[in-house]
Amino acid sequence: MKFSKGTKLLALGILLVIIDQVIKILVKTNMCLGEHFSVIGNWFQILFIENEGMAFGMKFGGAVGKACLSIFRIVLSAVLIWWISKLCKRGSDRDPSRPAVPTGVLVGLTLITAGALGNIFDCLFYGLIFSESTVMQVAQFGGSYAPFLFGKVVDMFYFPLFTWPDWVPLIGGDIFFSPVFNFADSCVSVGAVYLLLFQYKFFSAEE
Repeated sequence: MKFSKGTKLLALGILLVIIDQVIKILVKTNMCLGEHFSVIGNWFQILFIENEGMAFGMKFGGAVGKACLSIFRIVLSAVLIWWISKLCKRGSDRDPSRPAVPTGVLVGLTLITAGALGNIFDCLFYGLIFSESTVMQVAQFGGSYAPFLFGKVVDMFYFPLFTWPDWVPLIGGDIFFSPVFNFADSCVSVGAVYLLLFQYKFFSAEE
């Protein structure tokens, strides 16, 4: 059986979202907030924190900003899904007048879309299906700590690679890479960097 390009991309996107959610649920239902353990030495740790929805633990505008960010992510993901489906048709019987889009472009956009959807799921539903995570208590299924749109995003990957020497101006004593992030953030970052570095010619031509 031969699967279409769109079907393959859909399968990839679903797989990435499932991986992201499995990791987050395992962390949220087995670790207290702030709990951590080392994976490889001290430079790769699993550290459970939650944030209001922006990548790498950043915050934006309180409750109003949180709601706006969630809605913006939903709209952006819908636009990306529509755009990917449109690009998939190029070079096919449905749109033979334009050349086919490079597979790398479609994969990069799928990575970004899957990452956005992974974090959207946290914002939309985690507050409704989990009890609150605290420094003393592990979250449980069946609770409710926040309304729709106001769930917190679960982060866990922490890479404190090294600390800058004290004599370095402005950043002396700081950790080289301090943000804590999740698999969905990684998908967005990898997809965006890949498109910028290796597929910029396609977007230049589109303009």
